[in-house]
Amino acid sequence: MEYYLAVDIGASSGRHILAHMEDGRIVLEEVYRFYNGMEDKDGHKIWNAEKLFDDILEGMKKCKEIGKIPVTMGIDTWGVDFCLLDKDDKRIGDLVAYRDDRTAGMDEEVYKIISEDELYERTGIQKAIFNTIYQLMALKTKEPEKLKEARTLLMVPDYFNFLLTGVRKQEYTNASTTQLLNAKTGEWDHELIKKLDFPDELFGELSMPGTVVGPLKREIAEKVGFDLKVVLPATHDTGSAVMSVPCTEENTLYISSGTWSLMGCELPKANCSKEAKNANFTNEGGYEKRYRFLKNIMGLWMIQSVKKEFEAGFDYPGKNKDDDYSFANLCDRAKEETIDSIVAANDGRFLNPDSMIREIQNACRECGMQVPVTPWEIARVIYRSLAKCYKETTEEIENITGKKFNSVNIVGGGSNAVYLNELTAAETGRSVNAGPGEATAIGNIGAQMLSNGVFSSLSEFRECVYQSFGVIKY
Repeated sequence: MEYYLAVDIGASSGRHILAHMEDGRIVLEEVYRFYNGMEDKDGHKIWNAEKLFDDILEGMKKCKEIGKIPVTMGIDTWGVDFCLLDKDDKRIGDLVAYRDDRTAGMDEEVYKIISEDELYERTGIQKAIFNTIYQLMALKTKEPEKLKEARTLLMVPDYFNFLLTGVRKQEYTNASTTQLLNAKTGEWDHELIKKLDFPDELFGELSMPGTVVGPLKREIAEKVGFDLKVVLPATHDTGSAVMSVPCTEENTLYISSGTWSLMGCELPKANCSKEAKNANFTNEGGYEKRYRFLKNIMGLWMIQSVKKEFEAGFDYPGKNKDDDYSFANLCDRAKEETIDSIVAANDGRFLNPDSMIREIQNACRECGMQVPVTPWEIARVIYRSLAKCYKETTEEIENITGKKFNSVNIVGGGSNAVYLNELTAAETGRSVNAGPGEATAIGNIGAQMLSNGVFSSLSEFRECVYQSFGVIKY
């Protein structure tokens, strides 16, 4: 039996998921899960790269322990973050996180060189202050010696692949989040890179999902107890998640629901129109160079942050020591509340506030709305606010693309939020199909299986996802 290993690392946790085919269906098995989160170091928010890589190896060792050795593995993570290597392939500095404030004001530095309109026309990528282009401008402006020392730029999953194999590859879907790819060609925009005075040698040949990176380095194979091939999935987690949307219709509206809610559709060509720019849509790279035309919505980051604060002891009226702050209970209890307040969920104020609870309360107070105080009231405000965003985004996508959608296909962890799914169906006026929660890992595995000839096409893989996991309709 052939096993495939997906290492899916999100902003709050990572997991190793094994898959194999059985009676024509994909069977999943989680073998290892680990914590991830930003840390504070030297005035910056960083990812602990060493710990993350140790966890990658630990999960691989678990495969050995249970006697299920994968033939290939693939790693996916979030986008935009990167590291630089010097001439000796040593990492330069820490792996700084996208929520770090080093990019404050860097948009204006970029727009001194190229206008915001022209930048969108060239790249098709929505403005987000944490995009790689602004992170690199921060380095150029504040720490130019690091850029001068650099010889290689690797996005986060590219870096872990390098540590595993010693091979440097830049994968297309994650590279598309840098805002440095040309939307028409799908390649690095070297003219733009030259204008910005970033070292051109950092941007080499792009590799597509399904590409074999190589075998494990000998010392890595010895550590984990076996060898395999490392294969590129769509290394941007949303790219992998969209691959596993269990729908083969040409016009498919999806939400990849996790820390972020990524809502959009697939297009054969990027849409870099003024209408798309004004609505803040992005054209990220997808499998087979499809374009993921989507909008970033704040997503479950809000409820994740609130959950942590209540678990840490945040006080509220009627608090009970036995109160359950699990996502499932927050969602169920929210449905029972009656508060009608909503907030602009995509407002930048919710990106990284000192207290998400206080920020939501302040936003309601400023708008003259009832202020939520209990966990269940706050959860209701969040879920209703997200559903309203989904409605507005659905209308924008239809207006900009001219497409019509009868349903919303939700995949990822948020597909398990029954109350949010019900709200989304009510707000959008469309049926909601809730697909697999482990969508990103499934898409990661799909790219590996396609590379290995298990499936002949993306459509065939998606049909198998539907047959294997089904959907829950709302």
